[in-house]
Amino acid sequence: MSQKVQKSPNVEQSSVITPLDLINRASESGTSVDDLAKLWELHQSYTAAQSKSAFERAITAFRAECPMIEKTREGHNYKYAGLAETLGQLQDLLATHDLSVRWKTDQLVHEIAVTCIVTHVDGHSEETRLVGSPDTTGSKNSIQAVGSTVSYLERYTLMAILGLATIDQDSDGVVDEFITAAEAAHLEKLAETVKADKKKFLTFLKVESFLKIPADKYSAAEAALNAKGAKK
Repeated sequence: MSQKVQKSPNVEQSSVITPLDLINRASESGTSVDDLAKLWELHQSYTAAQSKSAFERAITAFRAECPMIEKTREGHNYKYAGLAETLGQLQDLLATHDLSVRWKTDQLVHEIAVTCIVTHVDGHSEETRLVGSPDTTGSKNSIQAVGSTVSYLERYTLMAILGLATIDQDSDGVVDEFITAAEAAHLEKLAETVKADKKKFLTFLKVESFLKIPADKYSAAEAALNAKGAKK
């Protein structure tokens, strides 16, 4: 009685050949230095593309899980989400998705630029940049004026690049946004041009600085300054 031996089918294991594999094979076969350099460029492009894809997957997953940020600090007639409190709500979630954030600051001639950089563990980074004038309202000295603007720009670059939204604990879910740094700079320059008293103008708007003018008051503020200029 003969027994049939059942052979298990040969399973071909597919593997992706990367540019680094090609470099290894090429170096073993005596490929020229120029050709190896081209393969190395291909490897770098491939790696960058893979890192960007990993970043996009991570940031998409992060945004899907990210909660609304609560405004827990009290300002003059407004509430806001402080940077430390915002990061406190986000750090664990960022780490879960292999993301980290950092900032760099540049002192321009009359303004301050703050850039927020988000980096994935695989190496890809993306950044956003905002520029603003030193916050000279109140009795701040020059260092405090710079520090106030840097703190503000750090918060808003973080919110912009991560796609965050804030919510007041007592505002029934209404999101309260300020004008952009560019719009604030435009209004401040316009105030100087029409020789408006900036402190009185900000008091009239019930804000501490141009950076803290609510977005829905931008058009009215600009119109008021233009009207003052037309009277001269």
